[in-house]
This record gives sequence, structure tokens and C-alpha cells, in this order.
Amino acid sequence: MEGGDRIVGTVRSRYRWFLVWAAVVLVVDQATKYWAERTLSDGREIEVIPPLIDFRLVYNPGAAFSIGESMTWVFAIAAAAAVVGILYYARRVTSLGWALALGAVLGGAASHLGDRLFREPGFARGHVVDFIDYNGFFVGNVADIALVLGAIVLALLTFREVPLRADDAPAPADKSGDRSPEEAG
Repeated sequence: MEGGDRIVGTVRSRYRWFLVWAAVVLVVDQATKYWAERTLSDGREIEVIPPLIDFRLVYNPGAAFSIGESMTWVFAIAAAAAVVGILYYARRVTSLGWALALGAVLGGAASHLGDRLFREPGFARGHVVDFIDYNGFFVGNVADIALVLGAIVLALLTFREVPLRADDAPAPADKSGDRSPEEAG
């Protein structure tokens, strides 16, 4: 396999990992929300790690910390733009770290988009299902965890200058040192 073919194969492999990881995040998030609605809809709270984490059902029309509760449609548009942008951007990823981090962010954003589009009170005004209560600090869900962890990994990859694509990697160093071609000759 030649270099170009190897990169194409790597891109396809990484894109598959990206899509699989995004699908896992989306399915796990929606499954846990389904569980929460069936189990906690009567107002019940379940202590998980007292006093740090409890499960209680909340419908969030806003963003993190319920910011912008009257702007649900704006968050639906932002989530749709994020999903489209990530799908486009991830097509040439050759780094597994980038693929998995982008997959986590995509899965979380897509799940939130699904809530906003298809849950009550109506299309593009739906509320996100939250149920993981962090000691009253905020209530979130699995998608939120994936979004935060994905963003942290993306920041670390950026900080460590891990290239997104193979063609973004720095060129190999010249073996002759820092001398000009005339000096090396």
C-alpha cells in the first residue's frame, strides 16, 4: 500500500471510529433518558453517591445551568450547525484521538438536537431531559458528560499539537541540521 492509499485507509478507519463512538454516545444518552423518564417521572429521587450525585428528572429548555430558557430554538439551530460542522470537519481525520473526541462531541450534540426537535412542548422548542443531579450544582445527562470530556480531549490534543490530519503534521526535520544547502554542500 502506497503512502496516499495508507492515508485514505486511515481516514476511512478513523471516520468509522468517529461515527461508531458518536452513535454509542447518542444511543446511551437516549436510553438513559428513556430510563429516567420511566423511573423518575413520579418525582422520585435516587441517591447514587450521597451526597454528590442523585438521579432526579428535570426538563431543561435552556443551555447549561438552564441559561437562555426562552431561546430553545436558538440552541436547536446551534446544535444542528455543530452536527453539520463536525460531520464535515471529521471526514479527513487521521488521528484516533481526534476521531473519538469529535465523536463524543457529535454524539452529545446530536442527542441534544434530537431532544430539542422532537420532545415537548414542540418542534425546535423541545426540552432536554436531564437527570444526573450533581449535588444541586446542576443537573445534566450522559450527552453533557460526553460533550465536556470530548471538549477536554480536544483542548489537550490542540495543546499538545497533535495533528488532526496526517497532512497537518510538521515536515520531517532535515538530517543535515540547520545549515543551508550551500553550507551542507
